[in-house]
Amino acid sequence: MLQKVEGIVLRASSYGETDKIVTIFSRELGKRAAMARGAKKPTSRLASISQPFTYAYFLVQQGRGMGTLQQGEIIDSMRSIREDIFTTAYASFIMELVDKLIDDESPKPHLFTILQQALQAISEDYDPEAISLFVEWKLLPTAGIYPVLHQCVNCGATDGEFAFSFAQIGFLCHRCFSIDRYLIRLTPAQVKLIRTFYTVPIDQVGKLALKKETKGFIKKIVRTIYSEQVGLRLKSQGFLDQMEKTPEFYTPKKDPGTED
Repeated sequence: MLQKVEGIVLRASSYGETDKIVTIFSRELGKRAAMARGAKKPTSRLASISQPFTYAYFLVQQGRGMGTLQQGEIIDSMRSIREDIFTTAYASFIMELVDKLIDDESPKPHLFTILQQALQAISEDYDPEAISLFVEWKLLPTAGIYPVLHQCVNCGATDGEFAFSFAQIGFLCHRCFSIDRYLIRLTPAQVKLIRTFYTVPIDQVGKLALKKETKGFIKKIVRTIYSEQVGLRLKSQGFLDQMEKTPEFYTPKKDPGTED
């Protein structure tokens, strides 16, 4: 059966001398692998549409096993992402996270929209580190984690000082601090920021300008959740960690700025 789908190339691997196996995350079918015959040849009509990050309409011949990629119509090549090591690294991290968290072929249109908006934002020179944080927080439910961020997870209070509890997976108000000795105190601005990352669509935020320290603090919380609650650590995360340790070798295209 021949199907036309709106999708994004999550990854592509070589198969033989001239072919590729392309993993496409589509709005209609979810994550599917397809054989792209001859795609490694520079003159192939499949060469450009089988590149990671490519957002396109794909025509796939679907059979019992792996499908075959017949052709495609590029919506956005996301070429600017691949032209810079900084944006490539964060976009690759996002792609790997999505790839690892999807373990079936069922449609996930909400997750597809998150990925598409994230790549679009990075290609438009939004801070890729901040965009990756949006994706990490928004994908927690996909990983089976549902943090309580709209109120105190213990008493339900919505006012007062808050802290994050890894034991409770959510916010605790100052009245309930005693139930978790390892909680992390949060400023009102940090509380608001975490809620923004988790609930506000990426395309509605605008160019959020955050200090490096702020991003690092929020990142530590969400990465700890993935590590301790999900047991997930990505290969691409190691490269990002190395970038942050040696910033003199990895300079973003633009200074993402500082928060107000």
